[in-house]
Amino acid sequence: QYSPESVAGADGELDPTEVTFPGCSCRSRSCAAPACPCLRRGHSYSSLGLLLAQEQEQQEQPFSRPVFECNSLCCCGEGCQNRLVQRGLRLRLQVFRTQRKGWGVRALQPVPAGSFVCEYAGEVLGFAEARRRIRAQSPQEPNYIIAVREHLHDGRVMETFVDPTRVGNVGRFLNHSCEPNLFMVPVRVDSMVPKLALFAAADIAAGEELTYDYSGRFRNFPGASREHKAVEEENSLRKPCYCGSRTCASFLPWDSSLFSTP
Repeated sequence: QYSPESVAGADGELDPTEVTFPGCSCRSRSCAAPACPCLRRGHSYSSLGLLLAQEQEQQEQPFSRPVFECNSLCCCGEGCQNRLVQRGLRLRLQVFRTQRKGWGVRALQPVPAGSFVCEYAGEVLGFAEARRRIRAQSPQEPNYIIAVREHLHDGRVMETFVDPTRVGNVGRFLNHSCEPNLFMVPVRVDSMVPKLALFAAADIAAGEELTYDYSGRFRNFPGASREHKAVEEENSLRKPCYCGSRTCASFLPWDSSLFSTP
């Protein structure tokens, strides 16, 4: 079932459409920092943008500022510059058959660096249901469930699990690359349940395959990944990587936490 944005999972634990954030009272056509309380919470899409801010912060420190958009309770209009991901897909994309990686996605138009490309949408699940679904799969089956962990400055970890196996959008067909041209950012609009937004990490030519790093690394910065080195016996469960990049790790990223015994 196609859905342009994430929906509540069958376990009913999280509803991504629930509005819990207060809206801003900005009356101008487009909100501006530092006056807008939504923009004061974190990064904005203005100036030289999210791309440069993320890159600089990951080089200087292990944490980056969060991203919040204006929401349905805000007084600003639909033309507000702080409403981007919530507007959804605006690019012409094509699902196509690759030589070795199954389905893939490519852009049918040039995509400038820093542009929002699409959301990775699906059912938003709690940990227990995500683990149950993972364990029910055979090693031969494709696994679309993504686990996103945000490490807060106080040591807490916020986890988001999205499964587009049964309900999802074009994002489910994006392949992994060890040298990707997209990067993922959790963007919050109405609540703490984030939209998993994919942005262009570089200028992308028309016809070029769109990829991101499943491990969460951005441009392979050292230490940006929380993935632990898998022990040799776990390699039998891992799937080979066919990205063909110079820094290819040979296997797709591995997260053993969803397979391990609680």
